[in-house]
Amino acid sequence: MHKLLKGLAIVSAIALAGCETAPIAPAPKVAQPVGQAMPYKWTVGNAEKAHKAMIATFSRAGLAPGQFVWAETLPAEGDPKIIIDLLTQTAYAYKGDVLVGAASVSSARTGMVTPLGYWKVLEKRKQYRSKKYNNASMPFMQRIDEYGIALHGGVNPGYPASHGCVRMPMVFAEKLFGLTKLGTEVVIEG
Repeated sequence: MHKLLKGLAIVSAIALAGCETAPIAPAPKVAQPVGQAMPYKWTVGNAEKAHKAMIATFSRAGLAPGQFVWAETLPAEGDPKIIIDLLTQTAYAYKGDVLVGAASVSSARTGMVTPLGYWKVLEKRKQYRSKKYNNASMPFMQRIDEYGIALHGGVNPGYPASHGCVRMPMVFAEKLFGLTKLGTEVVIEG
């Protein structure tokens, strides 16, 4: 029995050593349901870059539930882009390569899903009501998938609490609604 345990320990040590020196597998490709390629720079790691930009731009390392920051002036040029970080429950708004806003958000609670990946704004409505969840109000709704997942204003308790949508502070949702257009890129990481 002692020899067997010793043999297992040696095999485990070799396997673990192999894990440390093995090359890292490339990240899996994320399906893009709307069928259009995303620009190369909007791949994995956007949330970390956006967080650094928030510190540099707004001198904020984090936001409390319901808080947001927004630039006083926006660049004249550049397409809008949105990054959602599910780990930190934060949304970042860009115009071109310039971060123009950030907000705390509330994504899907346990048992529900906010889908990771690359999306585009497919529909926008200032006033909308959920067809699935008791006619719930979804102000400044921006739908990103075929199943009803959207970005919208709503309750923002500081933790995942939605049915799958990304809820934002109401004023931020309104500003973001004014910034975006149909086809605006949305990246959800975490």
